[in-house]
Amino acid sequence: MTYLFIADLHLSPEHPRLIRGFLDLLQYYQNNDTTKPTQLYILGDWFNAWIGDDYTATWLDEIIEHLQRFTQAGNQIYFQVGNRDFALGQKFLDQFNAKLLPDEYILKIANQTFRLEHGDALCTDDIAYQRFKKIIRHPIVLTILKSTPLSFRQKLANGFRKKSRQAQQFKSYNIMDVNQSAVENALEDVNVLIHGHTHRPYIHDVHGKTRIVLGDWRADQAKILEIDPTKNLALTLKSWRY
Repeated sequence: MTYLFIADLHLSPEHPRLIRGFLDLLQYYQNNDTTKPTQLYILGDWFNAWIGDDYTATWLDEIIEHLQRFTQAGNQIYFQVGNRDFALGQKFLDQFNAKLLPDEYILKIANQTFRLEHGDALCTDDIAYQRFKKIIRHPIVLTILKSTPLSFRQKLANGFRKKSRQAQQFKSYNIMDVNQSAVENALEDVNVLIHGHTHRPYIHDVHGKTRIVLGDWRADQAKILEIDPTKNLALTLKSWRY
């Protein structure tokens, strides 16, 4: 079994190269070794915005077809929501037999325990964002939003993205990065923490434990994590180029 971890693809029709990079990744791991299936973990912000599982678009069709072929070949897909696609649910994932994971998920590989999450919950110094997240992710608010017309949700999502970009211009990098105490708490009962969100790929040592930050998908490459238990759980980020 190969374990593959990616995050922050921000797929959208405006960036076809990112879509092609993702489809090439699926193709590569689908055909890389037919005797060794892949468990693919997508840790949030898979899409640049997601306005509900009732959303359909032509550009999504090819993605869904590749995902279907990937799972039909014996591979598995797991997804955690991010701050951009928190409205994505099991209904969309059912189209290609994938599974929605909770916001924090514990995974055991060999004799190591891994905690998976998107990473925004670790940025506790960004008080304004955490306040907004608490409101927008409330089950009642989400239910109401999903019942509104798609056109309204699209305008709302565009407005959120615009305000987010404006707010980030006035925030320091430290505020938008993880809080050290939050990281230490997340690592308390596990060996390794894997997350995305901050777009700062790196492998950190935290008092003898490990924090792995996945990279966002840029113009021609992304930093991803591949774990093969037969190779002594070597934890290194690799560049996926497209």
